[in-house]
Amino acid sequence: MKSECIHTVDEAIEYINTIGFLPLFQNEISGFSLEEKTIPEDWWSGIAEKDPWMWRVIIAGRHNIVYGKFFDKKAGFISKEWLPVFANYRRDGYDFDALYEDGKAPHKHKKIMENFMEENEDAEIYSNILKKQAGFGKDGEKGFESAITNLMMQTYLCNCDFKKRVNKMGIEYGWDVAVYSSIEHIYGYDYVTSCYQEAPQDSWRRIVSHMHERYPEATDKQIQKVLK
Repeated sequence: MKSECIHTVDEAIEYINTIGFLPLFQNEISGFSLEEKTIPEDWWSGIAEKDPWMWRVIIAGRHNIVYGKFFDKKAGFISKEWLPVFANYRRDGYDFDALYEDGKAPHKHKKIMENFMEENEDAEIYSNILKKQAGFGKDGEKGFESAITNLMMQTYLCNCDFKKRVNKMGIEYGWDVAVYSSIEHIYGYDYVTSCYQEAPQDSWRRIVSHMHERYPEATDKQIQKVLK
């Protein structure tokens, strides 16, 4: 029923915070998406007040929920409350520099993450600029989009905004493009890593337990597919 659907971005934010984490689109787990809680005709209407596709832009820019490809390499949201749990599990307790030093991350990922670490940790970078700065392109590294997706799945990066590009005269042009930042830029290092003291598998068990509570019909296989 339309009366039971989410109609505004503020209602969407409230719902995401209540559930804790939520894919954008329908998936293997029935009811576990923003898409299934909204009115189909409102999608891609171009009306910000009611278009869930545009809400993702608003939510990403507000920085009170993180948005990115967090669910089986597909888009979705993680609340501030659940972010440390996901970060501990998905990172296996590693900061990125330690992950790379242990040989568990490829060099192309390091070339991306260098733009967000240490003196650049507060950076918000347009995707086209990041691609160039990290050395991807025609004569450089390949697989930029897949590298970004993998770093999002590990909760090292997120979409912090969507903006139009700006030319040399400072004038905006073209379609909105993704703007990336580190998760630490959104919530701070201490908060993001606040679950590092527990075993990553304990964090995973918390996620699974929460899913069984919220979606009792979901199987362990389905939960692993969408959330592992």
